Amino acid sequence: MTEVRPFSIHVADEVLADLKDRLARTRWPDSIPGAGWDEGADLAYVKGLCQYWREGYDWRAHEGHLNRWPQFMAEVDGVDFHFWHVKGKGPNPFPLLLVHGWPGSMFEFYHLIGRLTDPAAHGGDARDSFDVVIPALPGYGWSGKPTERGWGPSRTATAFNRLMTDVLGYERYGTQGGDWGGIITARMGAAHPEQIAGCHLNFLVGQPPPSDESEGGKAAAAERQRFVAEETAYSQLQGTKPMSLAIAQADSPAGIAAWIVEKFRTWSDCGGDIESVYTKDQLLTNIMFYWAPNSIVSAARMYYESRRDAGGFGDRVAVPVAAAVFPKEIYRSPRHWLEGRFNIQRWTEFDKGGHFAAMERPKELLEDMRAFFRTVR
Repeated sequence: MTEVRPFSIHVADEVLADLKDRLARTRWPDSIPGAGWDEGADLAYVKGLCQYWREGYDWRAHEGHLNRWPQFMAEVDGVDFHFWHVKGKGPNPFPLLLVHGWPGSMFEFYHLIGRLTDPAAHGGDARDSFDVVIPALPGYGWSGKPTERGWGPSRTATAFNRLMTDVLGYERYGTQGGDWGGIITARMGAAHPEQIAGCHLNFLVGQPPPSDESEGGKAAAAERQRFVAEETAYSQLQGTKPMSLAIAQADSPAGIAAWIVEKFRTWSDCGGDIESVYTKDQLLTNIMFYWAPNSIVSAARMYYESRRDAGGFGDRVAVPVAAAVFPKEIYRSPRHWLEGRFNIQRWTEFDKGGHFAAMERPKELLEDMRAFFRTVR
């Protein structure tokens, strides 16, 4: 039987000293006056963020917050997975697997843990409590870095089901995910319906039919074409030549900050003002999951492996599915594009929010999760 080992995040003092030294010695490029975010990351904003990272950000305080919840390591299919496992307080806590994506981390769900596991302490109903499991994807954060090819969404889906069933002993559970988490947990629902009671997704990808003359379909197709043309260079690069970029990023914390923060601004419902949604501390804590364990390239490989994943979009997800639809999601699909693949039992459209729903709109996401899982517990 796989050993579950207690774990705490601890970044060595020398790693933190090296980080500050690298930030101080950053050689900045020039920029066209007034360019702002037009060409990607805003040089002035990233400079200010890195100055705060060096002079004001307190990693030790955030490390302490992260370690207040029980964490573990367990080897599955040859890779160590880092995860929070927090038992619920209530009459019958329901097991729930929460899976993040890129360029996020398990930190995306941090502020939901208490409300999910102990709803009564946060003004909710104790009957809505969950046993929460939040793993880091393979190669992300402090999870192990695969040393062989093949760790795409399908293999990760199999490993996470084994983590929940073989390692943690849950016979039946629910899932929630966005970005890679949405893709991976959807594959789990398709492949393991006997274990998975339902999938709550805030990222569902559907292929447009050959001809869709509906008003909503035409608008969605045009938006999809715009996004692919203007916003997917990151995916093409990480899916084909991840190491060419990662050698520079592994050497430059400013480089990682620029790459990740630009996506948080572009993919969030922030009206161009990233700090109207996130604090600098939130942005930097997420970035530390890439910098401190030097996981920028091992994380990017999920894109490389997904192109070689025979699972493709995956089989039909016959278990109940809830779709949480946020207006600034990067791949929005009309419901009729999705119903052929997903057994959609709940469809909720929100007025605000984007790609990182657990951080952007935690209250709304939480209430939608509770409502859906009441029907499948």
